[in-house]
Amino acid sequence: MLKQTGLYVITGGPGTGKTSLIEELERSGFKAVEEVAREIIKEQMQQGGEALPWKDTVLYTELMLERSIDSYLANAGNDGILFFDRGIPDTLAYAALIGLPDKENIEQAVAKYRYSKQVFILPPWEDIYCTDKERKQLFNEAIDTYYVMKEVYEKAGYTLIEIPKIPVTERRDFVIDSIRLF
Repeated sequence: MLKQTGLYVITGGPGTGKTSLIEELERSGFKAVEEVAREIIKEQMQQGGEALPWKDTVLYTELMLERSIDSYLANAGNDGILFFDRGIPDTLAYAALIGLPDKENIEQAVAKYRYSKQVFILPPWEDIYCTDKERKQLFNEAIDTYYVMKEVYEKAGYTLIEIPKIPVTERRDFVIDSIRLF
């Protein structure tokens, strides 16, 4: 098991403000790693590829796992605090959401590549939810995703810290204050 204590995951369903929060943390001097799922969607759309959550979900999941592991390994030696916009367990949650029958390799990756025990999760927030070219889910799907993410991270042994529905600068302060308590 590869365990890192300064690698913090910020997760939740789509459209909960993860990226805005991470950008705010970066403006405050913290390092962050972009979400691989969105990168894959952008690349596949540009290339006319099939590895998209609304086309070939199995291929999309495989790419998401591969890129999530690569991202983890590329950043595992980081000194200090680093925030990930989603982690490897998010791939397992996605696989559960689409009903992927064989999740063993994803489960093994979740067990092997470990982040800080505390994971920040953002709850569904209809007031800020919107769709775009890469996010096509309806709000009720975002709610379902949140509960599956929560279950996956808890089963993997992480302690979830729910970030309140407050302005992004206050969310940033909440995260920073929470880390100081660890």
